[in-house]
Amino acid sequence: MLQKYGKQIATLERDSSSNILALSLLALSNMALFSLALLCGKLSPSQVALLALFPGSMFSLWTLQILHDCLHGSLLNKRQQKFLFGSIKRKDLQNAILFWGSMPSVFGYYLYLKYGHLTHHKSLGDPKAASLKQLFESSNTDFEDGDVLFVAHRMKLKGEVGPKFNIGGREVTMSISKAGFSYWKENKPLRNSLVFATSFMYERFMLTINDVVVAITGQNAFFPNKPKEFHNECAKYCRCAMLVRGLLWKLAGWKSLLFLYLSETMWSIPPHPACAMFVTNHGSNVNNESGDCIPSSSTYAGRWYSLFTLGTNYHCEHHDFPTIPLHRLGELRFIAPEFYKEGSNDNVLRIMTKAFAKPEFYACMDAGITRHT
Repeated sequence: MLQKYGKQIATLERDSSSNILALSLLALSNMALFSLALLCGKLSPSQVALLALFPGSMFSLWTLQILHDCLHGSLLNKRQQKFLFGSIKRKDLQNAILFWGSMPSVFGYYLYLKYGHLTHHKSLGDPKAASLKQLFESSNTDFEDGDVLFVAHRMKLKGEVGPKFNIGGREVTMSISKAGFSYWKENKPLRNSLVFATSFMYERFMLTINDVVVAITGQNAFFPNKPKEFHNECAKYCRCAMLVRGLLWKLAGWKSLLFLYLSETMWSIPPHPACAMFVTNHGSNVNNESGDCIPSSSTYAGRWYSLFTLGTNYHCEHHDFPTIPLHRLGELRFIAPEFYKEGSNDNVLRIMTKAFAKPEFYACMDAGITRHT
């Protein structure tokens, strides 16, 4: 692809950033989530759920996607190394945006992005990096592949399961994701989607409880071997996030946090339209012509779908060129059309039905693969 279209692609990688557009949308999303959370104090639980379904889930997904751009260095002007009249370095500003831009939330995206996403790009499809046991027992600061933490709810993985705890002299494995996944039945998409939604939402709820524990103790017990730097950052984030959540609870009661919880989870589970791209972005699709397994895929369901997901649906394009900003990823299909599938009429319901009917291995880890780029 680069041999044929390198000049056009290099321009997108080198010069483009989401900058003012994305920063404005991040401010809008965070302000909207905070304001809607306050409003939910006056609503019934069913009204809170509807508001979280839309627009809450959309704003939460937008927050993730913009912070994701920040992490890859495509949010801020790529030619600028200092900001605010030269008073702050690029890396420091990116870290501040990642940290504070992930609030308000009830479990948030910060720790995954900071410690698990860049290594996800590096280790995608590597069975050694995608073991739950390895992930929870590792002494590295970064997760070997942060996506494993949530794909375990819906995809096949290799390796041993974790985390493991010593209780009463016995080693006990406690994995909500794998416990739920064990109840999947092939060709039972409705059953499997309900199991997935239950295990995923339960685990997310437990993460909110864990945040309280981490804020108090300063330790994340699920990762006992990680260095002090990791635990200190976890504690710092949890304490700041708890202050924001405490303020919302004081101003609007528990339903404000219910709204945030549902906003952060709903876009990931069926029948939410965004779930289609979330559950299929790293499967084991096979190229009909070459026979190669393709570890990343995109969902093309029209312009409005791309806007609704803020370009998250262009996942294959993102893995091909991670530094291209969110609003320019779609251009790759026009620059190099033969490298991406044609059409924009993907049926999101059909995609979800197929994904939950028969689970695949995560990112071709059960195949000898050749990257399609």
